[in-house]
Amino acid sequence: VQLQAFGGGLVQAGGFLRLSCAASQSIGSIGAMGWYHQTPGKQRELVAFITSGGSANYADSVKGRFTISRDNAKNTAYLQMNSLRPEDTAVYYCYADIRGVRFWGHGTQVTVSS
Repeated sequence: VQLQAFGGGLVQAGGFLRLSCAASQSIGSIGAMGWYHQTPGKQRELVAFITSGGSANYADSVKGRFTISRDNAKNTAYLQMNSLRPEDTAVYYCYADIRGVRFWGHGTQVTVSS
């Protein structure tokens, strides 16, 4: 499976972005999908994930601001990021779990200016 991430960019604090993660095969066969972010010198941190059944989970820092969803018909998962803060600045990576193997997309930069 190949994953392509889209939607990063530069936005002012309080603004919004929507990240997309497009899979090269039907995501109906994929388990959980999600997003991590990473800043220089730090490990990747889980932002949100959604199970194959549609159950969403979020890091405390993004609860109430970010929404993860998936559209199996379009083989795409989304991360809607609202009320962005400068501390959300990071490279965001999407992933997909297939039968115990985790696949990663390339990162997309999100920069939030104050």
